[in-house]
Amino acid sequence: MTPPTPLSDDGAASTSPEVHGGTITTLDLFAGAGGLSAGLNAAQSSTFRTARAVEWELPAAATYTLNHGGCLREGRVEGGSVYAGDIENWLKEDDVPKVDVVVGGPPCQGFSTLNRAGVGAHRNELWRLYAQTVQKAQPRYFVLENVPAFLKSDQWNVFQRALHDGILRDYAIEGGVAVLNAADYGAFQARKRVIVIGHHKDLPPLGLPAATHTGAHRSLAKALDGVPLTVDGIGIPAGSIEYQGHELRGAFNTAELHFGRSYTQLSLDRFKAISHNGGSRSELPDHLKAPCWLKHSKGTGDVMGRLTWEKPSVTIRTEFFKPEKGRYIHPDQDRVITHYEAARIQGFPEDYRWVGTREQIARQIGNAVPIPLGAAIGRLLVDAFAQSRTRS
Repeated sequence: MTPPTPLSDDGAASTSPEVHGGTITTLDLFAGAGGLSAGLNAAQSSTFRTARAVEWELPAAATYTLNHGGCLREGRVEGGSVYAGDIENWLKEDDVPKVDVVVGGPPCQGFSTLNRAGVGAHRNELWRLYAQTVQKAQPRYFVLENVPAFLKSDQWNVFQRALHDGILRDYAIEGGVAVLNAADYGAFQARKRVIVIGHHKDLPPLGLPAATHTGAHRSLAKALDGVPLTVDGIGIPAGSIEYQGHELRGAFNTAELHFGRSYTQLSLDRFKAISHNGGSRSELPDHLKAPCWLKHSKGTGDVMGRLTWEKPSVTIRTEFFKPEKGRYIHPDQDRVITHYEAARIQGFPEDYRWVGTREQIARQIGNAVPIPLGAAIGRLLVDAFAQSRTRS
């Protein structure tokens, strides 16, 4: 089977992305706030165009829309190419576009709880739907990202079977599977993710992006350079917008997310007892320790710990605003990092626009692929399409 010809913005066959304004079209599944798409475009501005994005959570879909083709007009989010719903419904209701690259990856956590209002799929079924989408879109390449545990999961077995003797038998992944540390690609955090880059068998394998910062990781201090130490207030700012008939909080620029939260006296006492710049809960006197910490002194020191200026951040997860969830206390201030600081650590630009509550935006930030890692993948794809044009 011959792979499809890349498409330009007007739907006609294009040249390589480096020649005559050609564009690489993408299909972004489980798109979240659009971190991976933002990373691809950070590789080379305007090279990638999202033909369709699929995201079930409404605030995340609104965030994606505002940053990737949509706009805010009279308080309403309009335009864009996002299908705001479950992938199984999208496949029933919509035509899958032919694209150059499919990106994304089903969430690895909480699959068994996806039965929202009677709608959802078993975790293995989501991977079958992903494979079905790739088969219909017929891309030249696909990019999967997920947590390291994915390679030992049933979902990985499902996907491998689809490649070996199932609906993805026209594709291969040799040389394109590894656990990558985003810090090795210029991200401000030590975040390990599985990256799988597949290619149509009529094309040579891409391999994986070359690390650019191994042994020279960028520090937290560089990520937060210029960010005020004091927060702008308590709680997410006021404001609301309409998206697909629903009223949602927002829209906020990244810089508007520098808000704090109210802490209990116990939390404040703990903050003060932990030394600045890398201190941990092991320093707490017994009366400030949780009962579980007293019983299990060998647990991870990242719980209720301070970040370190000279090192990359730990992985930014979806509940970074809770000190008991990880090493998320500011190096010097008696507070956890703000949403603004977390978004900066992930690599999002100042003018990225966000929709949702405190918890919803935190999930969008924490679930995103770090922008520098996405950019490294984008450069790999741009080079491959340029070489393809040269060979032809």
